[in-house]
Amino acid sequence: MCNKVKYGIWNVNEPEAGAVNALVGAGYAPLAAMILASRGIRDSAMASAYLDCSAPLLDPFLMTDMDLAAGRVALAMAQGEKIAVFGDYDVDGITSTCLLTDFLRRHGADCISYIPGRLEEGYGLNPIAIEQLHTAGVKLIITVDCGITAVEEAQLCRELGIDLVITDHHECKDTLPQAVAVVDPHRVDGGYPHKNLSGVGVAFKLAAALSGDQEAVLSEYADMVCLGTVADVMPLQGENRVFVSRGLEALTHTRRPGLAALMEESGCCPESINSSSIGFILAPRINAAGRMGQIDLALDLFLTEDPAKAQDVARQLCELNRQRQAVESDIYRQAVSMLPAGRPPEAIVLADESWHQGVVGIVASRIAEEYACPTFLICLDGDHGKASSRSHGGFNLFASLSALSPLLESYGGHELAAGFTIHRDNIAEFRRQVCALAAGFYSDDTPRTSLDIDCAITPELLTLSNITSTNVLEPCGNGCPKPVLMMKNLTIERITMVGGGRHMRLRLRSGRHGINAIYFSADPQSASVQTGDLVDIAFTPQINEYRGERSVQMNVLDIRPSCAAACSMDVSGYRALQENRITPQAAAQLLPARSTLAIVWKYLASGGPSIQESPICLCRKIVRWSNQPLSLGQMMTCLDIFRDVGLLELTRLHKYIAIRLTPAPGKADLNTSPTMQHLLQAKES
Repeated sequence: MCNKVKYGIWNVNEPEAGAVNALVGAGYAPLAAMILASRGIRDSAMASAYLDCSAPLLDPFLMTDMDLAAGRVALAMAQGEKIAVFGDYDVDGITSTCLLTDFLRRHGADCISYIPGRLEEGYGLNPIAIEQLHTAGVKLIITVDCGITAVEEAQLCRELGIDLVITDHHECKDTLPQAVAVVDPHRVDGGYPHKNLSGVGVAFKLAAALSGDQEAVLSEYADMVCLGTVADVMPLQGENRVFVSRGLEALTHTRRPGLAALMEESGCCPESINSSSIGFILAPRINAAGRMGQIDLALDLFLTEDPAKAQDVARQLCELNRQRQAVESDIYRQAVSMLPAGRPPEAIVLADESWHQGVVGIVASRIAEEYACPTFLICLDGDHGKASSRSHGGFNLFASLSALSPLLESYGGHELAAGFTIHRDNIAEFRRQVCALAAGFYSDDTPRTSLDIDCAITPELLTLSNITSTNVLEPCGNGCPKPVLMMKNLTIERITMVGGGRHMRLRLRSGRHGINAIYFSADPQSASVQTGDLVDIAFTPQINEYRGERSVQMNVLDIRPSCAAACSMDVSGYRALQENRITPQAAAQLLPARSTLAIVWKYLASGGPSIQESPICLCRKIVRWSNQPLSLGQMMTCLDIFRDVGLLELTRLHKYIAIRLTPAPGKADLNTSPTMQHLLQAKES
């Protein structure tokens, strides 16, 4: 089966030759120049602006209400009032909390930090926390990475005589909380040019406003700002690019015992740390504290000055992360087993009493990616449920939750990730309505999963010096991704399983060029490949170092069968046929010729009695095998015709189709197929 064909469409850019030549003339290596040109960079001036990591930082007071926020905090410090920094339990919220707490304490403030228990209190400012802080004598609460939707909680603060300063970076609702100051770059009345700051970025701006020396504050806290910005997947453009570049440099020689211990415990080499190291190694371990209900460990990681305690905290975080992975796997298997059979859903909404609230967000992200649709996982507790949701393909979660707010008890987040609470009785209606919203959003009938590829290259360009030259793109991440390249018509010479059978190492051949590749979490069966296959590879280039030897390697993102003939992914006519709205013109284009039916049948018959493939992968294999053009819609129509006359059984399994050939003795009359008759009649109408 073809489980690992991840992307229905490869969007391959073609760099403009003049731009490539201009960039090479300006000193960029050929491969780096091609990648930059494919991203619309036409000359050295544009390249410098795109890659700049040293742009001056913007004045914090350009942000609406920053003057009010800084003034109230400064007053509290001057009068010795007790201040609470109230944060969130993810990496962005933790770094926000620790940055501002540490800054205020170093400047003489009476300051405590408070991050709500994920399981007991949930996300954001809440009455339990406010009452507790009031009892502790807190006169000023400063929220970081949360608070923008805390309208009722702001009212409770006023009733208790607590002043509230909100700093956040999430989407604003129509009504803002009534606080001393509401600092959020997304405010509609805001004038701050950089809208995509992380929560820790906004907290940093408040510290800079209080200090009056933004450069000094960044020098002290660049590592924290970097961690939160990368972990929250903020676009690495503008100020964020400066934050991450400076932070990565700081992390190579961090002065924080906790971060040094975590890098050592997790095997993250400080000298080679990059955004990927943060996203895949450090961030999950820091997040594990909040997900598994031990948030104090994360605070200790950043705030402790004791090396022995730092090592103990790092060990505990790594162990918590292992526990989180086990829980995540259990929830994933259970959630997938709950999906109904049939065609892929427009959106996935699942609920269960046994799920761990701290982990469902990761599972939702994984399912959204695998099933190419927005996913909502709800942890039920009695009559109520708390949900974590993840987007796919640009579907705006915050906008959808706003539209469905009458069904919800509360909600918050942004377009890619959001959470909400809901009464159990409203889940079925929420599922119906959010699926309708998703169906309207995904109006394009082509496959939803797509991979953006910088450019196609030839083997000659895959050299050590060219790959090294792409380091000019660092730091890479959202807004400035790692290079993604494609190479066509590669023959698989050798397949070796490594990593205890979990990963697949490939030896590929193009003429006189031999190329090594690694495909993580794949095997020949799941990737539907075998020795001798002719394939196209989408990959990120990398340099593999082993026993002192450096060699070129492809890190494979996707494999698909090479096609010499046209293989269109268009299914608009096929969808129209299924929905009984096909036009005569579309019917004429979709109606398969006898020769096309024969090609599809002969291929199926050559593959044995049973086939399980993604439709896209199957279509490309038929085109490669026959060297004849075929569209995905035409192939699906052929399968329906064969099913109609009893030649095969066809089952939809979400992204895949299962085919079992059942040819009866004698010749089947394809003209008796209702699908064929429908097309013939529609063509003549």
